Amino acid sequence: MAKGTVRYWAAAKAAAGTAEEPYDATTLAEALEAARGRHPGELVRVLRRCSFLVDSDPVGTREHETVRLAEGGTVEVLPPFAGG
Repeated sequence: MAKGTVRYWAAAKAAAGTAEEPYDATTLAEALEAARGRHPGELVRVLRRCSFLVDSDPVGTREHETVRLAEGGTVEVLPPFAGG
């Protein structure tokens, strides 16, 4: 398993109650499942609408189970942003 950081932005940050926290996971799917377990409720709903960057690389439509996480990496959780 790799260890790294999950960073939450905007509504995800509010729902998690923190700007960032560590991950200990092999894939993005595992990291997100752990986050859901730590923050049941609003974060679970917010994550359904989010996009993700893994080490600055957009995940896009890739299955989260196929997105490998690196040791010391960063997952950015980006909810939809309003405005221009």
